[in-house]
Amino acid sequence: MKSKKSPTVELSWHSPLEDLTAGKKPSPTITKLSEAGLKTLQELLWILPLRIHKMPSFQPFREAVMNQFFKGSGKVIHAEIKPAFGRRGKGNILLYNGYVILKDDLSQETLSLRWFNLYPNQKKQIEALDHLAFLGQVQEFKAQKQIINPQIIDPEVNSNAYIIEYPTVNKISGNHLKKVLELIPKQLWEDIPQTLPELGYDSKLSLGEAFKVIHGKTPVESFNAKVKDTAEERLIYEEFLIDQLKIQTRRKFIKRKAAPIINLEEKKINDLIKHLPFELTVDQLKVFSEIQKDFKSGHPMMRMIQGDVGCGKTIVAFLAARVANKSGYQVALMCPTEALAIQHYESFRQLNPALSIELLLGSTKAKEKKAILKNLADGVTEIVIGTHALFQDSVIFKKLGLAIIDEQHKFGVEQRLRLVAKGEGAHSLIMTATPIPRTLSLAQYGDLDISSIKMMPAGRKGIKTRITEKVNYSKYVEFVKGRLALGEQAYFVFPAIEESETLDLQNVKDSLIKYQETFRGFRVDMLHGQMKPEEKEKTVQDFRDKKTNILVSTSVIEVGINVPNATIMSIYNPERFGLSSLHQLRGRVGRGEKPGFCFLVLDKEVSPEAQQRLEVIEKNLDGFIIAEEDLKFRGEGDLFGVDQSGTVTTKKLANFLTHTAILERVVADIEQLGINHPELLAPHFERLAKDQKILDTI
Repeated sequence: MKSKKSPTVELSWHSPLEDLTAGKKPSPTITKLSEAGLKTLQELLWILPLRIHKMPSFQPFREAVMNQFFKGSGKVIHAEIKPAFGRRGKGNILLYNGYVILKDDLSQETLSLRWFNLYPNQKKQIEALDHLAFLGQVQEFKAQKQIINPQIIDPEVNSNAYIIEYPTVNKISGNHLKKVLELIPKQLWEDIPQTLPELGYDSKLSLGEAFKVIHGKTPVESFNAKVKDTAEERLIYEEFLIDQLKIQTRRKFIKRKAAPIINLEEKKINDLIKHLPFELTVDQLKVFSEIQKDFKSGHPMMRMIQGDVGCGKTIVAFLAARVANKSGYQVALMCPTEALAIQHYESFRQLNPALSIELLLGSTKAKEKKAILKNLADGVTEIVIGTHALFQDSVIFKKLGLAIIDEQHKFGVEQRLRLVAKGEGAHSLIMTATPIPRTLSLAQYGDLDISSIKMMPAGRKGIKTRITEKVNYSKYVEFVKGRLALGEQAYFVFPAIEESETLDLQNVKDSLIKYQETFRGFRVDMLHGQMKPEEKEKTVQDFRDKKTNILVSTSVIEVGINVPNATIMSIYNPERFGLSSLHQLRGRVGRGEKPGFCFLVLDKEVSPEAQQRLEVIEKNLDGFIIAEEDLKFRGEGDLFGVDQSGTVTTKKLANFLTHTAILERVVADIEQLGINHPELLAPHFERLAKDQKILDTI
């Protein structure tokens, strides 16, 4: 009689998880894994164990080593199990804590075992034993070795095996997850596909071999720390490889599109530069040249200009806009705040009073808005500057050729796309005053062309930064009074508007009253995001007109207010701000011919880490250095979308902060492969281009 065909023979790594149950109704475990976003067997490979170790052999208690797994057995000489105070499990079941002392089978020594939050059935199991074998990690308590929550094992358990701990995924325990992985047939583990088999790096250790090592599918006698490290390095390489293929797919998708060719004759470009009220820096000229080259390519420009506050990004954007205008195209400049939009509008008008330019804000009155929309649709308006109002359906351009987005990180991807989509193949120019560290640019912005402006315009006096504490607070107040007496102005920035019951923060409303008293004889006014647009506009205008000496504000002034006479930036509770925000706020002063002063005002002792972060700002003015340090403090985040609640939470290995060398190797390998064997990359680009999530991040 022929043997029955195994229902799992037809499985492949691309099979859905449900196929593991061989046609039966999927188990609750499989269902929950599917709900967490795991669809195929191949995706299970990326749920990496939290820990993997060789199973130790039984040893005397004296051989137990701190923080290592230990397997032993002994006679119970003392047992104590009591209710866990105030702890209840599922179904409101009372939980217990257990304490057992064992006498070693292999010596005369004893060892303590402790369990926390035991269920009643676990309590009965321990109480019924007068002898037990156990496995667990050795810890120390009051100079004595002990093991917390050890696993009770069969004394005959095979020593030639692995200890593997998997993470909890969508409330599925690591033990249940391990059982799912054990359903994968042995022959599949021998046939794990490579992403790009021709890469030279694979000769060190194939992807399949690396997964087998990490999941304990290789002979235990061949497993050691070096083998595990090599396998992890291979998986790190793979994670970067997958991300870089996505990035390159987005880049190729962009370059595949057609865009208006903007090719203004050199004489007209020189005339534009010549009529500027100041001389461009070398960096500004270089970036402007790069933009012109993009304009002539016939494909949509996707360029990011990065540089510190005040480095001159806006002038470059103005020149790019005028080149587009003189070639017959309209330009849209979108800003995250009305204050910044108004500032750009005024700057553009000053640079060219004859410019056909409109300002479109959420607060724009209906009658005025109607006229602006008509001028845009008729092509009368050359440049429109605005906020989120620009990507509304009612905004129609006759011939949009260039979309400029300032402070792009403050917009969602969909918002940016909706603006760019208003022009067929429109070019995009993105500006950010938060410099992108090199490693982040490789990992996240590889599909963009990045230009940097590091040189500051001539005549800047710079900024001095000081951390101010209670001990020198009175000197700080006197210094500010002295500068105000000279006719200069100050910003006082706070992280909160009103007093909070949960956060011990200074706030704008209370501080307004306090500083009106402290700085008698000077006018102190308040600005925050909850004010009506007309109130904000009047407050800012009074400050510009020097009617106000001190502006007490939230971080709403981080972008969009340019008052050269303001020389003091005092940031209260600075530990509550990110490094980039502190640097942005500091950039509001020292913008004219007078030196700027930034004070990081502490009203209490902060943590060592917070102190270290503030010292980075105090000692550095270079935004690129600050961005690198900020990245170290913040970590890297999700590159291809925000993780949603309920999605799979796996232990991924790659981190571009600590694995920069591997990331750079991946980038170089893909570039080399694109030159020597582009046919190997093409299928991946075609496959990934079908994934709308990847393309939607353009």
